[in-house]
Amino acid sequence: MLWSLIKILAFVAVVTAATFGAARLMEVSGGAEITVAGIELTLSPLELTIGFIVLVFLVWLTLKLVGLLIAVLRFINGDETAVSRYFTRNRERKGFEALSEGMMALASGEGDVAMIKAKKADKYLDRPDLTNLLTAQAAELAGDRKKAEATYKLLLQDQKTRFVGVRGIMKQRLEDGDTETALKLARKAFEIKPGHAETQDLLLRLQAESHDWAGARLTLGQKLKTGTLPREVHKRRDAVLALSEAKDVLSDKSSIEVREAAIEANRMSPDLIPAAAMAARGYIEQGNARYATRVLKKAWDVQPHPDLAAAFAEIAPNEDPKARLKRFAALTRLKPEHPETKMLLAELQIAAEDFPAAKRALGNLVETDPTARNLTLMAAIERGQGADDTVVRGWLTRALTAPRGPQWVCDNCQHIHANWAPVCTNCHGFDTLSWRTPPAGEVAMPGGTEMLPLIVGPSNDETPEAEAEDAVSTGGDAADTTEEPAK
Repeated sequence: MLWSLIKILAFVAVVTAATFGAARLMEVSGGAEITVAGIELTLSPLELTIGFIVLVFLVWLTLKLVGLLIAVLRFINGDETAVSRYFTRNRERKGFEALSEGMMALASGEGDVAMIKAKKADKYLDRPDLTNLLTAQAAELAGDRKKAEATYKLLLQDQKTRFVGVRGIMKQRLEDGDTETALKLARKAFEIKPGHAETQDLLLRLQAESHDWAGARLTLGQKLKTGTLPREVHKRRDAVLALSEAKDVLSDKSSIEVREAAIEANRMSPDLIPAAAMAARGYIEQGNARYATRVLKKAWDVQPHPDLAAAFAEIAPNEDPKARLKRFAALTRLKPEHPETKMLLAELQIAAEDFPAAKRALGNLVETDPTARNLTLMAAIERGQGADDTVVRGWLTRALTAPRGPQWVCDNCQHIHANWAPVCTNCHGFDTLSWRTPPAGEVAMPGGTEMLPLIVGPSNDETPEAEAEDAVSTGGDAADTTEEPAK
């Protein structure tokens, strides 16, 4: 409102000034006489003023027309002008509209529509760094792999889009199963963008699969530098790579390098079971039983495992069962309630032929956590105590249908591995294996499996009930019989 009032007042002031100036010029006497080709013109001061203003306007208009003519000539010649800029802005508007519509079609899963829009955007924009990427992704979505690969190769020609081109071709090679070429492309992509987290993870996985442990450790170090991997995780995975490197050296029968690599892996991650077992064997080869014992005890205190017990037995391979049972107390007293400790004690007692002690060592493990291993141990104990064949077969039948217990299981895909490996053979995850009980499988056992113990014969944990019934019927004479195995 105020601005409108100011404009009105300014207009009134200009009109007033012009009127006042015209009135004063009319009062001025005299004038000017102009003679042109015998024609005389007499002009008053007011007419002279108006004529001067008209002349200035005509000069301005002439200059503008000349400028327009020059602009038209430059436009025809191909030079940049206001007219060309107008058409350029119009083309850019249409091009970016097509690009936006192509991206929306790509996000909606309409690959053919996205390719049409990408072609239109390329026609208007002339920006291959934008339109080629859309074209490649649209071609992949539409299933035109040749078009996608050709477009990715075009992206390789520009320094700004080279990484995108390498990454696109690399993914195609992975889909085709050409891991060797994919590894080379992953290294190239890593050189272009060493801080790209996805490329780091992919390169690390491919290097681990190809057993390039030294290169994988360099990649892992770069992940630590760029902050894409916590320091503790880096320490653990570096130990995994060092252990894997040691296993490869072991296959080459280079014992010195094996010992050094295994000990390094155990130093970086003492809770890594395979590293502890291999490091202990390295110390055993050096004749250093003390260090081997210390390594295995530290690992056992974190996670009891059969491989650790096997390595502990190799410290003194020729000792008699009694001496071995005494020496193994260094392990068994660390985690006395752990199932692995109970089964280890039972095995040692069976080797020493002390079957009642073996049964006491197992405790109620066959009831609270029955596995194929502890049920088989129970069958061995019954055999050692002179039980009937039907009883032994009953335990073995239960072991046949019982879970296997803890195994090396992938945390990503739950795939079970017979031995530890740095990379899952199913999902190719790196450092995803852990020693634990796998989830219950969905594979159904044959319908008659549950009847096997009844067909083969009762296991010993069922005989006390039968004997108790006999004791009731005979006046308790059988009560002493049930207590005999416990003596």
